[in-house]
Amino acid sequence: MTAGAGNLRVKLFADGADKATMLEMYADPRIQGFTTNPTLMRKAGVPAYEPFCRDLLAVIPDRPISFGVLADEMREMERQARRIAGWGKNVYVKVPVTNTKAEPALELIHCLSHTGVRVNVTALLTIPQVRDVCAALAGGESAYISLFAGRIADTGLDPVPIMAAAVDLLRSHPQLELIWASPRELLNIFQADAVGCHIITVTADVLTKLRLVGKDLDAYSLETVQMFRDDAVKAGYVL
Repeated sequence: MTAGAGNLRVKLFADGADKATMLEMYADPRIQGFTTNPTLMRKAGVPAYEPFCRDLLAVIPDRPISFGVLADEMREMERQARRIAGWGKNVYVKVPVTNTKAEPALELIHCLSHTGVRVNVTALLTIPQVRDVCAALAGGESAYISLFAGRIADTGLDPVPIMAAAVDLLRSHPQLELIWASPRELLNIFQADAVGCHIITVTADVLTKLRLVGKDLDAYSLETVQMFRDDAVKAGYVL
């Protein structure tokens, strides 16, 4: 059984790119940070990258927020990362664990972290990647490591043991926090909490389901029956 939502230790970060929705989440004290990415921005119709990011920072100045580099070449990634880091004190810079040529970004991650840039290393899916990134970040600035549990689950693997192993790897690095990225359902919040994950990214549709925590299942069953009946009537279906 899941614990009550009020007993969660895992931090909830809102994941999205719709400004109005992000501001609604900003008004929710349960949301302790924000993440976004170019894929979400493109889906939301964001026309220009930097103006959108700076606009968000103007209205969300006091909680961690992650913006990613856009380049694929390491030197240009570094230039962009330092530029993004300068946008605000609450900014974490998303750097992918590799570029599109599968070249590891470990040297870049080490360099940035040890010269004052707080990074969010993203797109990790394996424990060896977590181990290597931890080594690169050791002794550097505070940083996030985003392990994509949802994508792991999409391949048919149970992400929980992998996430638990990652939590163990971070124990000797107190400045690092593990993000359960790409959650697929509300249950993932409680799974992340149970294994000791520090943060989970939460989309608006998942967050709204927190109101269902502890709901009586018999009552929920009846509501489901009522929903099917109401929709059949509204559609005018007959047999």
